[in-house]
Amino acid sequence: MSAEVGGAPGQDRILTVPNVLSLARLVGVPLFLWLVLAEQDWWALGLLVFAGLSDWLDGKLARALDQTSRLGMVLDPAADRLYIFATLVGLTVRDIVPVWLVVLLVAREAAITPIAPIVRRLGYGGTLPVHFIGKAATLCLLYAFPLLLLGDHDGGAATAAKVIGWSFAIWGTALYWWAAVLYWAQTRQLVLAGRVAPPAGAPERAGAPDPAPDPGVPPGADPSAGDPKGAETPR
Repeated sequence: MSAEVGGAPGQDRILTVPNVLSLARLVGVPLFLWLVLAEQDWWALGLLVFAGLSDWLDGKLARALDQTSRLGMVLDPAADRLYIFATLVGLTVRDIVPVWLVVLLVAREAAITPIAPIVRRLGYGGTLPVHFIGKAATLCLLYAFPLLLLGDHDGGAATAAKVIGWSFAIWGTALYWWAAVLYWAQTRQLVLAGRVAPPAGAPERAGAPDPAPDPGVPPGADPSAGDPKGAETPR
């Protein structure tokens, strides 16, 4: 984990191709929820495919076009979370997923909510790069819910989709909580470090000790080589 440091040139841009794609995904969330509740499952699945492709594409374009921005760092994970939330609401209303799964996932989000203000109080930017485990958890859940939606139909293919969907849901939920534990462990290391080094751009204190190593970066690794699409709160 590395705290966000001073903004690179251009990071305050708003109107970029990746941001337009992220906004399009966000606009699609209420439409997706309506399609699920109206049992227009094939249209809902088509919209999810678009959301998944645009999620992959905006990250590629942000790096290829050098259009990484602070707004994109917020929009991208927000869209993922909202699609997961909308799917949970729709599938719960239709009795496809049980309430206990919703409680587990919502509780996990509540568990990591205090991390951002704690990191800000330490003088960092309040952002943490998205952890690989968190990415894997989100990917599992984004696969699980469409499969569970397909599993609500009749036939052998629907039965297979339901079994695979539940496998992804169980693994995704477990990884989601594992990622939360890792984020809290890394936040605790920052707290114990006591903000030994000021964020980049801040005046250096006289007689300040050498900066503490980034608790999430192996020795010798480049601490700035994190995911450029980091989130306001980790996934």
